[in-house]
Amino acid sequence: MIRFENIDLAYQGNNVFSDFSLEIAQGEKVVLLGKSGLGKSSLFSLILGFVQPQNGKVFFNENRVDERIVWNVRQKVAFIDQEISIGDYSVSEWLTFVSGIKANHSLSFGGKRLKELMDFFELSRDILNKDISDLSGGEKQRVAIIVSVLLERDVFLLDEVTSALDENLKKKTAEFFVERKDWTVVSISHDPVWLKNPWVKVFDLEKKTWK
Repeated sequence: MIRFENIDLAYQGNNVFSDFSLEIAQGEKVVLLGKSGLGKSSLFSLILGFVQPQNGKVFFNENRVDERIVWNVRQKVAFIDQEISIGDYSVSEWLTFVSGIKANHSLSFGGKRLKELMDFFELSRDILNKDISDLSGGEKQRVAIIVSVLLERDVFLLDEVTSALDENLKKKTAEFFVERKDWTVVSISHDPVWLKNPWVKVFDLEKKTWK
């Protein structure tokens, strides 16, 4: 599904990866664990084609990630960053904007599914009329998760998406992603709700081994 093969990556003069390899199978739930600076976010950037390795290859569905297929990869992947910066929209305006993108015309961003997700993630209906800039960090995280699910992607790259949630919502959110057997989920997190889940594999980036 996702494969890093003998990757060398340096950024601003700093060596991030040297001969790094990792394979994530379809449907696996994986947490990338490690302190800041070990390259966790860089792996997401490599998958999405935002950076290119100096040596080595990145594969997505057995296709090498390069300029020929990078847009296809991005259309199959939902990426949620911990620093959610969406713009000066209300939540409903943002949903309208995303649904209006040509690639999303066949998808539904309203109705029953949206209400189900809002109820599950414990968001009231009036949040749709609020400006995104006025939302709390936890509300922004949950809105971003809901939109990523409405996009009907099968691969999720999650960067600390439970960091601003209370313990109950942390647990609900982790279980929400883990229980979908057809989804491939790669999460950057130090939250026990991910690390202690028996269905989640943990890769230690410092030791370059599975825990």
